Amino acid sequence: MGISGRDRQIDNIEFNVGDIARSKAFYGAVFGWTFTDYGPGYCEFNDGRLSGGFTTAGAPRPGGALVILYADDLAETQQRVEAAGATIVKPVFSFPGGRRFHFQDPDGYELAVWSAD
Repeated sequence: MGISGRDRQIDNIEFNVGDIARSKAFYGAVFGWTFTDYGPGYCEFNDGRLSGGFTTAGAPRPGGALVILYADDLAETQQRVEAAGATIVKPVFSFPGGRRFHFQDPDGYELAVWSAD
């Protein structure tokens, strides 16, 4: 079952970081964000309106965070992404809370789509 009202909308922003504690200290002090830890390699942040995450699962990506969209039907959305000419750069994988895949748009930006199904 999908999350009502969020289908095909930006849902999350994820930063690859070198040190989660350092990122929490910085964004907490500067912007007042709050945090929920999900193990040593992932921390969710919330700015009061939008949530996102800090992860150490990849190298920091200067130039931008990973934009993550939500989809009620992950397989159907992947088909639409591929039909529109995007390249899948990380096949569907599971994580606590759902599944997601990453794609590269025609201009080379990497985005992700997740679903709770």
